[in-house]
Amino acid sequence: MKEIKIAVTAANGALGSAVVKELICTVGSNNVIGIARTIEKAKGLGVEIRKGDYNSKSDFISALQGIDALLLVSGMDQPDKRIAQHRNIIEAAKASGVKRIVYTSIMGSSKGNAFSPVVASNRQTEEDIRNSGLQWAIGRNGIYIEPDLEYIATYTKEGGIINSAGDGKCGYTSRSELAYAYTQLLINEDLSGKCYQLFGESITQHELAEAINKAFNTKLSYTSISSDEYVKNRQAALGNFLGTVIGGIYEGIRTGHFDGHSDYPIVAQRAHKSIDEMIADFMESNSK
Repeated sequence: MKEIKIAVTAANGALGSAVVKELICTVGSNNVIGIARTIEKAKGLGVEIRKGDYNSKSDFISALQGIDALLLVSGMDQPDKRIAQHRNIIEAAKASGVKRIVYTSIMGSSKGNAFSPVVASNRQTEEDIRNSGLQWAIGRNGIYIEPDLEYIATYTKEGGIINSAGDGKCGYTSRSELAYAYTQLLINEDLSGKCYQLFGESITQHELAEAINKAFNTKLSYTSISSDEYVKNRQAALGNFLGTVIGGIYEGIRTGHFDGHSDYPIVAQRAHKSIDEMIADFMESNSK
């Protein structure tokens, strides 16, 4: 493999830092650049850190000097702001001579539920990347398993898993599994020019509860409630924006928009880890 310099945006975030860690193992720390809005928050990653605010194209023109491949981690701002923020980075990549851009998009429907505005903004960025003139690859992430596992104490307190997914199936993934896949998308030019769905075997919320019970010796059950009731529940707990987004995700699960064919084996050249394996990995990493 020829030596390339790879940059990761939002490097101090949960996904960005997982990708940086995987890249260090694959290409070496000297070939990885982390980009963060606040440099101090990313200093523990063991790589060079450069400043990059998604609202500042000039930040990224400086940060991307000498970079061959870029992972654009989807921003966390409201949907109407993300498109312009991502365009800042795409345009800076072109101006700085970046050859390859990989984008972390997401599964879901761009119409029909409360999560759709987020999905629609990601779809626009996907289109902007396809039209950028750069070599590109796009991943559409399944739903992270980690938040459910971090929420077990609350689930136990509340008497079980309660949401609006019904009997819908969800293709779960983990940040470490995605980090492995995105590393491959960054270094393997044979994967260029395509959009890949990245998640493991789809399961129901009942099956999720069973897997958690087996691993953590809990006695969780699953209760389905209406989408409207769940959105109100999440808004009360998390605020209007995030509560609406979370409610929309589970509505999307109920209607089948987080199920389907996974391209993970094509990208990773191995099977995606099972739900039991992802939970075991989580338990091991949190025992250290």
